[in-house]
Amino acid sequence: MRKIFLALISSVLLSGTAFAEEVKIGIILGFTGPIESLTPDMGAGAELAIAEVNGGGALLGGASVTGVRADSTCIDSAAAQAAAERLITSDKVNAIMGADCSDVTGAILANVSVPNGVVMISPSATSPGLSTAEDDGLFFRTAPSDARQGQVVAEILNDQGYKTAALTYTNNDYGKGLADSIASNFTAGGGTITINAAHEEGKGDYSAEVAALAQAGGDILIVAGYLDQGGKAIIQGSLDTGAFDVFYLPDGMIGDSLPAAIGSGLDGSIGDVPGTDSPGAAMFVELATAAGFKGDGPFAPESYDAAALIMLAMQAAGSSNSQDFKAKVMQVANAPGKKVYPGDLTAALKYIAGGGDVDYVGASAVELIGPGESAGSYREILVDGGKNTTVGYR
Repeated sequence: MRKIFLALISSVLLSGTAFAEEVKIGIILGFTGPIESLTPDMGAGAELAIAEVNGGGALLGGASVTGVRADSTCIDSAAAQAAAERLITSDKVNAIMGADCSDVTGAILANVSVPNGVVMISPSATSPGLSTAEDDGLFFRTAPSDARQGQVVAEILNDQGYKTAALTYTNNDYGKGLADSIASNFTAGGGTITINAAHEEGKGDYSAEVAALAQAGGDILIVAGYLDQGGKAIIQGSLDTGAFDVFYLPDGMIGDSLPAAIGSGLDGSIGDVPGTDSPGAAMFVELATAAGFKGDGPFAPESYDAAALIMLAMQAAGSSNSQDFKAKVMQVANAPGKKVYPGDLTAALKYIAGGGDVDYVGASAVELIGPGESAGSYREILVDGGKNTTVGYR
């Protein structure tokens, strides 16, 4: 009888299924707030990567992965910190996919992630200030810094023949960093910024802000804000008063909800959002469509990639502990190694388990540079017929 019992125990241990680890990944995004129309697809992108890995059963000898959602609000740092703290202390997540907006991401990084030693990979926090944040090697992002976006904005404006521009930005780290980058690059190319003014989110009346922008004038109004609150209101106010009739829309203003809300008055406006025409982007769109969400939505590919990198790094380290796998994120994201695309995660996990190296390309052509941020490319946008259309890539 004792031999039978020992044989049963040995069988269970060898199979690994009875003692398979449960890995938890926090998904903290602004499910409410000024980008709430974007985050459903972003969350779905991360959860698609998790479902793909669970379907293959190849992570850490058969570990299951659970995504745990939390609301960053995008703009309330205290609420975001509290939500992230709950993810770590109550839900016991091993890593965080997020956050989304730069202010709350910086607050979570400094006050929650670093003190608790938990890896964060943001799909959309783009403030240049995050490039130099003290992070103990725990912070990465799959979207490029706004230091790069400012260059792209200036290039597009110059190519379109705009010589003067008014600029309004949401009054936080994201808005100020992006506005500074746009202004410095545009003026370096011979352009003139007639006004560079902050606006607050969540106000009921933006008439004073619109009046100041109108008085300064310009060929185009650059709105470095958020599409579901302040940025939208300033555009509507500008159209209603005749202050401006064409707008530049950086990444925080790109999404289906804005042209739907504004209507034909937005036609002819231009903008940009991180994006690529790589093979992985098309593969992701196909997978996302089958899963019931938009694979070309802003930051949805980057969210899939952020979650995928977390799990690939865990496999490379042989551990779900952030302190063990944080050093593997850059390794799995970059060459050399076998290229990995959306839909390849199970094969990649098995390849790593067999001793191979991978180069994760993913949905957004991932290449992490410097402190662990995406080198990035951008999709150039033209609003036409009430829709955001892609006219090229930079």
